[in-house]
Amino acid sequence: MNQIRTFIAVDLPQPVLDTIEKDFFRLQKILSKDLIRWVSIENIHLTLKFLGNTPTTHIDFLKQILLHVADSHAAFDLQIQSIGSFPSLKLPRVIWLGILTSAALTSLQKEVDGAVTKLGYEKEARAFSAHLTLGRVKQNIQSSDLQKIRSALETFQLGKIPLAKVDSLHLYQSDLHANGSLYTKLFSVMLKR
Repeated sequence: MNQIRTFIAVDLPQPVLDTIEKDFFRLQKILSKDLIRWVSIENIHLTLKFLGNTPTTHIDFLKQILLHVADSHAAFDLQIQSIGSFPSLKLPRVIWLGILTSAALTSLQKEVDGAVTKLGYEKEARAFSAHLTLGRVKQNIQSSDLQKIRSALETFQLGKIPLAKVDSLHLYQSDLHANGSLYTKLFSVMLKR
């Protein structure tokens, strides 16, 4: 059986990505590629559900499931509000932009998470943390470099990022390569207007 790695995500409108890109470049000037594996700007998205290895026979079923989910959710706005890191600022591993959690976003993510269980995907055990991954801290860097990353994140001021209109869901295929991930959009479904 053929399998592909997939995830369900929300895309950001181009004006929002353009604004994020300006902050992204400022941050990259402070923190070099020697410290961080940066995500390419075209790969920035909000993951609602990582499905992992997905039989290709599930794709049509996933589309039907997401059409049903989308039909019960109206378009809404996202507010990007902060910069931070997982698991903490003291031990940064993933650098992210935080999203203000709204009732609309929480409801959509929970319904997506629950709906795909019909195909055998497990519900997410961890609480949903709405974020956009900007980069991953490289392994085996010096403690002084970790301090530099911490300081940069503590003092970095985000520019004014416009609200992001969420009006669709997307299923992406993720192919891992040595120079980063390649995401291919398999299909999109529009939220109820």
